[in-house]
Amino acid sequence: MQDLSPIEADYIRRTPLEHRKFYAQFFTPISLADVMVDWLVKKDDLVSILEPAFGLGVFSRCLMRRKEKLDVKGFEIDDNILQESKKLYGTKINLLHQDYMYNDWDNKYDGIICNPPYFKFHDYDNKKVIEEIETRLSCKLNGFTNLYTLFLLKSIHQLKPGGRCAYIVPSEFLNSDYGALVKHHLLKTRALRHIIVFNFEESLFEDALTTSCLVLCENGTDCDTVRFTALPALKGSELIKRCVNGDIPDDVFSRIYAFSDIDPDIKWRKYYQESNVYRYSNLVPFSLYAKVMRGIATGANDFFVFNKGKAVEQGINEEHLLPCVCKCADVKGPLFTEKDFLKLRNEDKNVYLLDAVGTEDENILKYLKMGISKGIDKKYLTSSRNPWYALENRPPSPIWVTVFNRKGLRFIRNLAGVHNLTTFHCVYPKHTLYNDVSDDLLFAYLQTDIAKEIFADNCREYGNGLQKFEPNDLNKGMMLDIALLPDNEKQRIEAMVNDSPSSLPVKEIEEILLNYFLS
Repeated sequence: MQDLSPIEADYIRRTPLEHRKFYAQFFTPISLADVMVDWLVKKDDLVSILEPAFGLGVFSRCLMRRKEKLDVKGFEIDDNILQESKKLYGTKINLLHQDYMYNDWDNKYDGIICNPPYFKFHDYDNKKVIEEIETRLSCKLNGFTNLYTLFLLKSIHQLKPGGRCAYIVPSEFLNSDYGALVKHHLLKTRALRHIIVFNFEESLFEDALTTSCLVLCENGTDCDTVRFTALPALKGSELIKRCVNGDIPDDVFSRIYAFSDIDPDIKWRKYYQESNVYRYSNLVPFSLYAKVMRGIATGANDFFVFNKGKAVEQGINEEHLLPCVCKCADVKGPLFTEKDFLKLRNEDKNVYLLDAVGTEDENILKYLKMGISKGIDKKYLTSSRNPWYALENRPPSPIWVTVFNRKGLRFIRNLAGVHNLTTFHCVYPKHTLYNDVSDDLLFAYLQTDIAKEIFADNCREYGNGLQKFEPNDLNKGMMLDIALLPDNEKQRIEAMVNDSPSSLPVKEIEEILLNYFLS
């Protein structure tokens, strides 16, 4: 699908990756751009066109080949690429060296088409631009809202009556916490018409690890439904073209929902994927059995993380170092034991965190002074702590779970009782009168494909098959209510854990669960 036109391909060859990443320049495949243009040109009186993130104008080129007498305006903040575009288009297009987010609010357009910049929220002044959007649109947004969704909200505001916009954006906002308020506003505008989600195991853009979706909107009040479509794989532009034009093949998952039936506060995966939970009965939130929290965030790993060699070099005794797993790759199997920890320690891997609060040790005070000289105390996280070198209060958890995965969640039993950085989330089992389930039984359940399949409904999807789970994705995820198992079955599973904790007979455990929980 990454069929870039010669113009964009030549620019990529000549331009350093660092420059393109700085300006979030990920170019749209020309076949996809042409499909997106399909949505706009169906408007008979299409004249005024806006490209909010112009780049080299692939959308405008596709439009001008399809329709004459267009009045096109483009915004671009990178002066280098803007000058190249001015040479390409001359006076045919009104190109402005301005930030779209702070300009042009009063103008309205027949068509708006865009591949907006995708930045992590901390890579731009998100606070300022969110305030601009909230003020202009009289809405409330999450502080982590990504810039690409702000582009979309502004463009919908700038549509003339009957005007259409087509956006290609990462699909993460559909299933993220910050996306809830964005979705509230999308539903409020009633401009949303069709969301087409691409298969998350593939990526539309080189050098960008993100899933994608097409968002098609129209400014009109005569429609009260939204279509959600999930493409099984990138099989070429013809399938996408059919979906954009409403000709959905029978083997493509596509559903139409009334605005009133769409809940902005849940993950919208529900509307374009078959849920795994319906296969099972007696499901409860995972938060009933455990609480998931992220691992320790130091704010400066290079400073706070130690190996044995660094400790000797700095003259810091182990009594001032907390045992800690710092890399996911350091944990190979489902169990992490004291023997595993000592092996990492002896291999001089990073396995310690500095614990300096309350000490008068001269070597530690010297090390802290060096940290201040390097500005460690002024970093984002450290500057908010008192004292700046204090670690988060995060006791070792009995179970860890991976943050990112491609083959399903990994749950690890922390038998060594050591701390962990954010490479894992912490899982703290709860024990109450209702759900007095042993850690062994819970751990055994979490090793099954059944548990991972049900959790998958709550994941965040990135490009090339990468999944991510934030703590609340797991806390709000569902699980089988294993407290309902008969006592003899609980004891049977617990015996399996005790007999072979490192190689559980997972299939046998799954057969027990299916016998009691399969719908």
